[in-house]
Amino acid sequence: MTDKETERAPEARLDPRYSDEDATAISWPAAEALLSSAELFWISTVRPDGRPHVTPLPAVWAHGALHFCTGPDERKAKNLAHNPNVVLTTGTNTWDKGYDLVVEGEAVRVSDDGRLRELAAAWETKYGEFWRFEVREGYFHHGPGHAVVFALAPRTVFGFGKGEPFSQTRWRFV
Repeated sequence: MTDKETERAPEARLDPRYSDEDATAISWPAAEALLSSAELFWISTVRPDGRPHVTPLPAVWAHGALHFCTGPDERKAKNLAHNPNVVLTTGTNTWDKGYDLVVEGEAVRVSDDGRLRELAAAWETKYGEFWRFEVREGYFHHGPGHAVVFALAPRTVFGFGKGEPFSQTRWRFV
């Protein structure tokens, strides 16, 4: 973790309204580890007419942000061009075990080829050879298509511990 990322590390705040009496907040490094290891995320964007759009995608945690990619003509890319506010969620589809995370913030396009090469290597390391990207001219290239890459540095993150004890933790970045 760089000095800049260390400065951004928030304090975990357990919300007693939504947490069992004996619950404790997990640390931000523990939440980061969950974000880093999660394979599937759900992205929520807003269409220009205000309707929500939600779809699954892979993402990589690097440099204090979640990174995701999409084709420039896909609905989520069009939505982000209109409104960069986004939510990425990950967790489990169980009621009483696991930990869910909700990351809120603003998606910012990554177009520096050096940084994109680093992210492309991270994608392949995490997801395997299928997710091998070439990088050129500010885009990921895969097969006949290309993709824009976005970074989502958290503004607020919510964590939901499920099972005994249930908990809700909030991390706020300012």
